[in-house]
Amino acid sequence: MVALASRRLSLAIAISFLNRLNAFVPITFSTSQTATRTYLAEDDILECSAPDERVLADRLKRELFQLGASYDRGFGASPSSRTMVLSVIEDLERCNEESNASRGISGNETSPLTGSWRMVWTTAVDVLSLQASPFFTAGAIYQVFEPPIVTNIIDFLPRLQALLPPNVIPNSLLRAKVQTRASPREGLPNRIGLVFESIKLEPKQILGMDIDIFPPIGWDLPTLPGMGNSADSPGYFDTTYLDDELLIIRQNAPGGLFALVKVDSTDP
Repeated sequence: MVALASRRLSLAIAISFLNRLNAFVPITFSTSQTATRTYLAEDDILECSAPDERVLADRLKRELFQLGASYDRGFGASPSSRTMVLSVIEDLERCNEESNASRGISGNETSPLTGSWRMVWTTAVDVLSLQASPFFTAGAIYQVFEPPIVTNIIDFLPRLQALLPPNVIPNSLLRAKVQTRASPREGLPNRIGLVFESIKLEPKQILGMDIDIFPPIGWDLPTLPGMGNSADSPGYFDTTYLDDELLIIRQNAPGGLFALVKVDSTDP
């Protein structure tokens, strides 16, 4: 009898413990903002943790850099990979904390854009079409901000050199520079107006020999009607994300977006 009573008591205690434990079974789900909430079965909140904007932005930037490397900055992108990158960029744009990227762009004060930026992704057709040349392929592409001057730099390599393993053919490199003059647009603090001023072609290497001692070949560009720094001029881009290591811009004509990382040098 004593043994039977003892077993019944142990069973009652076990059932009570299981019932109590069941009340605390966690139910977890994730929101679209990657916030993870864990609830008790009785709807009492146990935990709510969400990454702050900086943590989320850093994670999105890593994903962008990985996709850019995998798909050659957009030159080798498939429709599905473009969609993936666009989604990451749109999420980054929602994290943007820069509300006045155009300050100092006229050269009258310090600009947050000052420095050299190397392209890691683009959807701009005028840039992507550079890979259509049977003779050259696009190497590094930069934007250098020295307000009020903004210089676009494109390095061109012989296509045969790019196709063969390294060191089979001595390096050759031609650098193109397109100089523009930047200005703010009234009432649009993240918009930068641009006027194209000149183009220069600088041979840097031919078959492994440095030849930057030769003067560049260049010419000035005429200012076409309607292409000045007026408020309705089509030459501009909008800064949609900016921090100390990443810049995202969306250009007007001919359209497309650029993602660029801050670098210390534009040396080939």
